[in-house]
Parts: sequence; C-alpha cells; structure tokens
Amino acid sequence: MSRTLVIETATAACSVALIENGTVLAQTHEVVGRGHAERLIPMIADLPGGGRADAILVDCGPGSFTGIRVGIAAARGLALGWGARLTGYSSLNLLAATAFGSGASGDLAIILEGGHGEVFMQGFAPPDRDTGPFTSLRPEAALAALAGRTAIGSGVRYLTALDPTIAADPRLPDAADAVLLPPHWTTLEPKPIYGRAPDAKPLVPVA
Repeated sequence: MSRTLVIETATAACSVALIENGTVLAQTHEVVGRGHAERLIPMIADLPGGGRADAILVDCGPGSFTGIRVGIAAARGLALGWGARLTGYSSLNLLAATAFGSGASGDLAIILEGGHGEVFMQGFAPPDRDTGPFTSLRPEAALAALAGRTAIGSGVRYLTALDPTIAADPRLPDAADAVLLPPHWTTLEPKPIYGRAPDAKPLVPVA
C-alpha cells in the first residue's frame, strides 16, 4: 500500500495529513499564524508511524513567504531521509479542488492574502481546470475582476470589506483535502511559488 504525507503551510493554517489509497488515515489542522516552524515537525511526528510515507506532497504556494519555505524545507529533509517521492501542488488549486469536491458547480475565484494589502487571485472552472494564471492584485482590482464568481480563500476579507454582498467563503487550505486533488495538480516541482518579491531577502538564496 502506498502512503502519502501531505504538508500544508502556505497560509495562516498549518496542517498535515497521512493518506493511503485515497483515504485519510490521520490529520491535524491548526491556525497558527506565523508559528509553522514550531508546530510542523511535532504535528508530523504525532501522525501514525511518525508520518513516514512512500511519497510526500507539499504546498508550494503562493502564500506566506516564511510558511512556504518551512513546509518545503521539511518535505525535502524527510524525503531525503525516507527515500520518498516528493512533489508539490498549489495552494490555489487545493482550495479549488476542495470547493468542487464539496459540490460547487460554477466558476470560482480563489483569493489568498498576498502581503502589502494585495491578494493572489486565480480563476477555476469545474471540475478541475484553471482559467488562467494567478495574479497579485489590489483588492479593488480583484473585486472588479470577480465578475460574479464565488470568492474563496483567506483574501476574501479584503473584498468583502469593499462589497459585503459578494458570495465569499474565507476558508483556509487543509492538507486532508489533498485527497480531492486530481493527479495533474500534484506534479509541481517542490520549489517555492512566491507570487511576488519577499519582504525580506534571505542571506543564502533558496532555489
């Protein structure tokens, strides 16, 4: 049997899940703000078998600069130690797959906080197709581009502050929902997708 460890650290939430043959064996999901570095490894260790798996699937972003780096660094280290396969996915795709898996039937706009008051926004159409690349926009521009679609993600609060009547769902990505990802959304190279320049530049560049 093939087990996959899913690591999700791209937003204020930190979550992990152990999935086997399409079934979630165990999961943990916490809203930690900026506490990913402190919580991630203990969360993995608390999974059955210490989270050990044949494959690791990690969120590559876009989202939190620090959170993304923490998740990918942990995934790389564990993959090396376990000899596990390592691939990535996008936080935006995960939220879209979650919404469609929950019964959403129309086009969606996935919107995540992007820093400096901007949001990351990408459109999706059912059952598993994006309608263009994601962009980093000011909330006013994102609202104008919404075009009646349901807005989902942590960035919707910026849009509802401008127009409280829009259809919005402020949910955060959850590692357990990776069971809903179609295979073609789980093949990213495990490298950060920042979406915009980071606020602080690391002394040692990370590929």
